[in-house]
Amino acid sequence: MVKHWRVDREEKYEIVEKWFLKDLEMIDGKEADTDNPYFDMHFHKVYHMEAYSCASKYTFARTLNKLNATYLKKDFKIVNFDDTYLNDDSIWSSSNRDFLVVMRVCFYASNLLCLSLCRFS
Repeated sequence: MVKHWRVDREEKYEIVEKWFLKDLEMIDGKEADTDNPYFDMHFHKVYHMEAYSCASKYTFARTLNKLNATYLKKDFKIVNFDDTYLNDDSIWSSSNRDFLVVMRVCFYASNLLCLSLCRFS
């Protein structure tokens, strides 16, 4: 866990706490339907975290999942996350997730507009 603060124009970071991935039991995104940066990490106790953005929360979860799959291959739970954004094989996956979320919303909105303009006989 890193603490971030600013002193005048200078940004400072300090490592406050470290954990081993093997000790992580679960990561809980709290609400999969809501765009929020909050999540819980379950070790021997529960740590309440806040990411910089919702996109960075999902990037963090994907990274933990990949590290686990590559090195540990243990039973690792990721709950209350939208699976569409957790999988790299998704058509919405990219390094710039925020832009893709907006694209997805626009895609659905244009489909709704097209459907509303269609005449049914």
